[in-house]
Amino acid sequence: MTLRGIDVMALGEVMLRFDPGEGRIRTARSFQVWEGGGEYNVVRALRRCFGLPASVVTALVDNQVGRLVEDLILQGGVDTSLVRWAPGDGIGHTARNGLNFVERGFGIRSALGVSDRAHTAVSQLRAGDIDWDAAFAAGPRWFHTGGIFAGLSETTADVAEEAMTAARRHGVTVSYDPNYRPSLWDARGGPGRARETDLRLARHADVVVGALGLAGPRPGDLRVCAESAADALAEVSSKVPAARVLATTLRHVHSAGVNDWSSAAWSAETGFVAGPEMPGLNILDRIGSGDGFAAGLIYGLLTADDAWPGPLTATHLERSLAYGTAHGALAMTTPGDVSMASLAEVEALMAGAPAAVRR
Repeated sequence: MTLRGIDVMALGEVMLRFDPGEGRIRTARSFQVWEGGGEYNVVRALRRCFGLPASVVTALVDNQVGRLVEDLILQGGVDTSLVRWAPGDGIGHTARNGLNFVERGFGIRSALGVSDRAHTAVSQLRAGDIDWDAAFAAGPRWFHTGGIFAGLSETTADVAEEAMTAARRHGVTVSYDPNYRPSLWDARGGPGRARETDLRLARHADVVVGALGLAGPRPGDLRVCAESAADALAEVSSKVPAARVLATTLRHVHSAGVNDWSSAAWSAETGFVAGPEMPGLNILDRIGSGDGFAAGLIYGLLTADDAWPGPLTATHLERSLAYGTAHGALAMTTPGDVSMASLAEVEALMAGAPAAVRR
C-alpha cells in the first residue's frame, strides 16, 4: 500500500456508464462511455473540482474492462492504491465489472437507468478483506460511503460498517448517503430491509447526506417539500442521534429539464438551516446531482475558517450548503455522472454570476 497525503476517501462501486446521448437505450447504435458510482462520484468531484487529494476503495475484475474503469478513475485524479483486483475467468462467471446504461430525460419523459451489476467484484467484498487500520493510518480526514454500496449484496453492509467503525476509531469524519435504489433491494427484503440497513449504518456517521432518505416509515414513501423539511429533518435526528449534521437536497420537478433546486440541513448546534434556492433550474442530466451536492457540502465543512470538526456555526453550515447547492446545480448542466465544474465556476454561481457568454 502506497497511500499517502489523501484528504478524502470513499468506499463504493465504480461502473461503466453507457450514455446514448439524446437517444434511447433501446434504439441506440452508439454510446459514450463514462465512469460513475454514487460514492465514487463524491470523491471524484472533491479531487477534480475542489482540489482535495482523494482515493476510492473498490474492487474490479482484472480484465480489459476493469482496466478501462481504472483508466477513467485515474483521469479523474483519484488514487487507485486501494482498488482490489479480482482474477478474471474470461466470461465473468465468478466475478464481473458493473455496467450502467443511462438515458437523459426530456420534457415529460423522465431519465432512465438500467444497471447490469449483479455478481460484480465489489459486491463480493467481505469484512476482513480490507486493512482499514492501515488505510486510515495514512491520514485521510474524511470517509464517505452509502446505501448503494451497502445494497449490492449480503456482505457489503458488513464491509461498510467495518470501515465506518475503523474510520471513527482513527478520528476520521464519516459521511453516509442512504441513496435508496429499489432495484438493489427488490429481491432482498425490499424497502423495509433497506431502511433497516441504512439506520444501522447511518448511526456510525457524523454527517448524513440525503438525510430525507431516512424520513417516513420506509424509503420512498415520503415526498418532502421545502416547507416541511425542518420537521422531517427533526424526525430523522431522533433516528440517528449521533450525527452532527443532517443535510439534504430539495427538488420540485416541473419537467425532466426544469426543476426547482435547493437544500437544507440540521444540526444540534445550529438547528435548521436553509440553503440557497434555485427555482426553474435548467437541467441537461440530473444523474449525479446529489453526489455533487455531497461533494460541495463536504468541501465547505472542511475548508471553513472555523475548521471542522470544531464547533459548528450557522454561518459555517450555510456556506457548506451554498457550495453543495451550486456544485450540484452545475453538475446537472453537463452529461455523465461525474462533475465537470471548476471551483471558480462554483464560487461564481454562489456569488450570483450570470450565465452570459465569457470571452
